[in-house]
Order: sequence, then C-alpha cells, then structure tokens
Amino acid sequence: MTDWAGRAAAAWAALYGTVALVWTVTGSGYPFGPGDDERGTSMLRGLPASVGAPLFAAVLLATAVAALATTGRPAVRGAVRTVFLAFGWTVVAALLLVVPDVRLLTRVGYAPMLILGAPFGWPPVDYSEVVTWPVVNMAVTVLGGLLLGRALLTWQLRTAGLCERCGRGESAPQWTSPEGAARWGRWAAYLAAAVPVLYAVSRFGWAAAVLLGLSDAHREEFGGDAVVLAGAGLGAFALGGAVLTLGLVQRWGEVFPRWMLGLAGRPVPVKLAVVPAAIVAVLVTSASLGLASAGALAKLGGDSALLVAPMALWPAWGPALGAATLAYYLRRRPACPACAPVEPSPSRAPAAGA
Repeated sequence: MTDWAGRAAAAWAALYGTVALVWTVTGSGYPFGPGDDERGTSMLRGLPASVGAPLFAAVLLATAVAALATTGRPAVRGAVRTVFLAFGWTVVAALLLVVPDVRLLTRVGYAPMLILGAPFGWPPVDYSEVVTWPVVNMAVTVLGGLLLGRALLTWQLRTAGLCERCGRGESAPQWTSPEGAARWGRWAAYLAAAVPVLYAVSRFGWAAAVLLGLSDAHREEFGGDAVVLAGAGLGAFALGGAVLTLGLVQRWGEVFPRWMLGLAGRPVPVKLAVVPAAIVAVLVTSASLGLASAGALAKLGGDSALLVAPMALWPAWGPALGAATLAYYLRRRPACPACAPVEPSPSRAPAAGA
C-alpha cells in the first residue's frame, strides 16, 4: 500500500496539532520563541507563545486533513492541485528547515560519543541539558516533515500521471534518467564530501590547539581536556560522513566490498544509503539557515577563523548532499512492479505455433 505515509502523516499532524492546542489553552509547554533559553540560532526565536502556539495548532490540524486527502485518488488538475501542493510543500519546508536549528545537528554529531561514553561516565554532561524540550520538538517535527513529504510526493506523482511508487512515466524529464542523474549527481557528491572534510580538519585542529594549550575553547562545556576527545570525535564523525558521501558515486556504494564479511558482493540496499543521507542533508540545511538568520555565518573569523571558517560552506553542503542522494536513488531505483511490464513466465508462455 502506497497510502501508508498519508495516513501516518495525518495521525502525526492530528496528534501534534492537539498538543499545540494544549499549549494554546494552558499557556505553557510551547517550546520555541522568547521562552527558549538557547534560541540564539532558531528562526522561531522571535515568535512568542501567544502567536506561535495557535499558529502551530491551526497549521497542523489543517495539515492532518490535507495529509488524509493524499490517500485518495481524485482527478485533480489545474489551480486546485497547484494550491494543494503549494500548501503541502510549504508545511514540509517549515517542518524540516525552519523549526529545527543547529542544536539538532550538534546532538546528532555528538550522539556517537554520548552513546559510547555513557557506560564510562564520559563526557561528564547532564543529559537533561542535552535532550531538552525544544530539541525533542525539533526531532518530532523532522519526523512529521518526512512523513508528510513522502505522502505529498506520492500524491503529486499520482496526479501527474507518473508511477506513484517510483516516479517513472512517459512524461518524466531526462534529468531523472539513470544516465542524467549520473552526470549531475557526481559533482554534487564531490561537493557534499569536500565540505565535511574541511570541517573535520578544523575539528582536528581545534582538538590539537586545546591539547597544545593554544586555546581554551569549550573547556567549560566538557570539563578539562575532554574537549580534545570531543574535537577528535566530531572530526572523525565528519570524515566518516565524507567517505560515506563518496559512496553515493562509487562502486562500493552499490555493492558491499570484499572485506565486509557476510555481506561481500551483495547489493547495498538503496534505502540504507538514501534514508540517513537525506536526514543529514535536512539537518545540515536547517542548521545553515538558522546560523545565517542569526548572522552567525557572517561573523565567522577573528583569531579562530581557521577553526570555524568551514562552517561558512554549510549552506552548500546540505543542498549538495540532498542532490547527491537524489541522484543515487534515481540511478539505483529497482524495476517497479507497479509500472514495469510483466514478462510471462516460461511455464505460462504460449507454445510455438499455437
């Protein structure tokens, strides 16, 4: 069933819209705006609860109705279809790119260290200060945005006369062909890999500067020289992400290499590459927009310019990674059982001369 995303998005929007109604009625619980103590890079930092809570409620409840409508098969054309898609994709963009900010990306970046170090009591942080109420809501909106985007894309393909499962069809543009995607996807992947490499170098430099006593940056956040491991961890995470990004245009990104015991020679599942890459692209793009709106990207410089300058390239990183991910999907999407011609099996093929 291809309508599962529409039903899931409708349920999500109805539930979260009801929560927003509670914020509106009770006057408490709204996670953004002036009441958010860490709102510095949030694009919602100036939206007070008196406006934001009812706005969330109205938009989300309307979205629940719209998401449910995507499960039908109406013959919608013209202005009605355009307005419906404009509303839907605007909500998706708001949920994925406007509501989240750099905090969600940093939590994801620190997650490997926090998870692996938790049994050993490192880093010495208060997890209630890491997983805060605003961050939880950002994660919830990203989940809802992905569900709604999946439902809306299915409906858009269906009403355009294309296959709602794979997007193929006679009217599909040439750039979506495997050959076309291979051409433009290669450059997108190289750009998407170059930015995290530069960021990794800056994080390794940050760790080295603290280790050598050249900087006291962020010592208070982790305590003592633990910031060295934090910088190294972020650098390793970014470098690993760059390598995986290159896999979007390399053979080993399509077939597991020989050194992967038990998986060697098997095709890499398309979703195994597409889903995490798409999520990271969303998080990087939303973080970049938040930093830009707060003027943070324009202020990069000073004595630590070499350590933070790569962040100025983040606005190119997210879209490039998203494009590379899309190209990878377009190249590797399998034959679709819903629209591909079905060949008769040998046992059912007509006999010669029949």
